[in-house]
Amino acid sequence: MKKITALLLSTSMVLTLSACGGAKSDDSANVSGGKKVTVDFWSAPNTKQVAFWNKMAADYAKDHPNVEIKVSQMPESPTSEAGIQSAIASGTAPTMSENITRGFAAQLAENKAIVNIGETDQFKKVVTDRKMEKTINNWKLADGSQYVMPVFSISDMIAWRTDILKEIGVNEPPKTYSEMLAVGEKLKAKYPDKFLYFNDRISQPTYYFRWTDFFMFYNAATNGNMFVEGNKMVADGKAATDVFSFFKKLSDNKYLLSQKANDAFETGLAVSRYLRTSDVATWKDKFPNLKFGENYAVAPVPVPDGVSTADVKTFADAKGLVVYASATKEQQAAALDFMQWLLSDAKHDLELMQATYNTPARDDVDMNDTFKAFLDENPAIKVFGQQVPNGIPTMNSPKMVDIHTILGEKGVNPIVNNGADPAAAWAQTETEIKAALSKK
Repeated sequence: MKKITALLLSTSMVLTLSACGGAKSDDSANVSGGKKVTVDFWSAPNTKQVAFWNKMAADYAKDHPNVEIKVSQMPESPTSEAGIQSAIASGTAPTMSENITRGFAAQLAENKAIVNIGETDQFKKVVTDRKMEKTINNWKLADGSQYVMPVFSISDMIAWRTDILKEIGVNEPPKTYSEMLAVGEKLKAKYPDKFLYFNDRISQPTYYFRWTDFFMFYNAATNGNMFVEGNKMVADGKAATDVFSFFKKLSDNKYLLSQKANDAFETGLAVSRYLRTSDVATWKDKFPNLKFGENYAVAPVPVPDGVSTADVKTFADAKGLVVYASATKEQQAAALDFMQWLLSDAKHDLELMQATYNTPARDDVDMNDTFKAFLDENPAIKVFGQQVPNGIPTMNSPKMVDIHTILGEKGVNPIVNNGADPAAAWAQTETEIKAALSKK
């Protein structure tokens, strides 16, 4: 992606944080200095999330009459990231937005477009009140700074059709590569037309599709080892090659369904697939016969043989709030106060789950009494809640898109589409990523 224009570097955008710290969320005058302040808030382009943020803004306004949180849906031209970049370059950025990954935050921070909020009183209070000490560590940038306050974190998991597994003599989801391949052999022996694993993204080059194939398995294989840190490659080459080799075995044995197939898992054509909470929400209405604990289970990502199967790490679809450097000091202070008000109260996280099924980015989702009734009614979501601390957000690099693109075009796609050699594919992938990282 192109660097954001020099407009970002104007002195009006280089702001200190002293005015942002210490505001009391129960005192509107302290937050706004006694005058009316408008915080332009951009929500993700998702109707459920827009509705959630509009409700939060209205609730906040009841006790903060001098602050207006004005919610609108962020533009997508052609992506939300591009829409944000365009707004920053044209001087029309909001005060605050959600829907920011750690990788995109690294790019925005490099261009001084967002505020380093990690040392503010509000940030520290939320981390404590929200019980997110483990989760927040995964959000640091290369220099240890924190630019994003994560709102939700959805650890990618594997769904298994346990009813079909039982038909082939398998009583629980496999935990290792060899166990999963053995399940594939049993499945094909009884049902030659069925597939072990469904992922129609794995054959396509779109950069963010690597989140639901390579990085799920890489994070699991390495206990969450970073792939890059800033502009330095720190990937575990053996683990990456092991992941590539596993993908090749799935493909070569025809265990992998990598082409589009409507509802392949839901109809039983495939017995496993990657899963997120949004899929569980869809199933409740569209596939009511799919019942957690009866005919499907949610399990961690399998790991290479010899790797611990306890507390398996995975990729997390995790996004959060940022404050833009172009906002006034008063707007920044009000935005941070809204963040503290919102995230220091577990009831707001409950409303988030009820509205979107997104699991909050906190360590105690499955143990907090505020969420108990909801999770008892939605036991599959409880499994995701247990895995929040094991979710690794997008990589810590402003060149995330370039790196992911190379991973697809030189690694994952040639292996599953053309049977490429895993070791050779990794060697080329590593060489090209290092070259991309070295470019200014």
